[in-house]
Amino acid sequence: MVNTYKYQSSDNIIRLVQVTDPHLFQDEMSELLGINTQASFSQVLQEIQESTFDYDFVLATGDLVQDSSEEGYLRFCQGINKLQKKVFWIPGNHDFQPKMFEILNENQGNISPLKHLLLGDFWQVIMLDSQVFGVSYGELSQHQLDFLHSKLQAYPERYALIVLHHHIVLTNSAWLDQHNLRNIQEFKQIVTKFPNVKGILCGHIHQAVDSEWFGIKMMATPSTCIQFKADSNNFALDAVQPGWREIALYDNGFIETSVKRVQKAVFLPNMLSDGY
Repeated sequence: MVNTYKYQSSDNIIRLVQVTDPHLFQDEMSELLGINTQASFSQVLQEIQESTFDYDFVLATGDLVQDSSEEGYLRFCQGINKLQKKVFWIPGNHDFQPKMFEILNENQGNISPLKHLLLGDFWQVIMLDSQVFGVSYGELSQHQLDFLHSKLQAYPERYALIVLHHHIVLTNSAWLDQHNLRNIQEFKQIVTKFPNVKGILCGHIHQAVDSEWFGIKMMATPSTCIQFKADSNNFALDAVQPGWREIALYDNGFIETSVKRVQKAVFLPNMLSDGY
């Protein structure tokens, strides 16, 4: 079985769009803390389609469905396929993997189950499953750590972008940072051995982060629905709009990226919510 996706670029710049944390429901009218997640997800997809960013692929980085429903995963597939681009995905802590794998692996248009991507002549993307079933924090299993190490070792000449759901850089929010990746040290021991690791991309924290971690570009991306307030020790929502991330991978290892937010609609959460 082929487990690597290979793509040859015409100009050796690889362009990606990341969408994350849609939290869709069985009922398309359901709300998460005051926001209709189907409506906000659809609006993000519409504005991606209207943008001038000429991307090659979509990365969907977890928490696709909130309530484990078949209908939620089917509507994710229907929505994301409208972009008419190859889509690669990983689970988040809210995803129900049996149902997720059944539906997303079932010949759903442009959606691919592959987790290792060789893009152009210079890049590889490694997509990791950090879910621990039944809890909000993340951990990479030994199988996932071995997968990461094997791909970095096999392609030392390629720059690497590592994709996972959970965050590894603290957000200065105590309530949220307890839900981070728990085995960061094991992860660090692998990635810092390979100087061609240039970027780490995650979702989960429902806010934008662009920072560095041991010389590696660290990126977190807003949710397509509710946003968590940054630098807040207690649970708090933010009124900034849902968004997505654009990424360009250059042939010299440089990563150019920007976060985009919905401009043509307004989604306001219930700011009095004290958790979910």
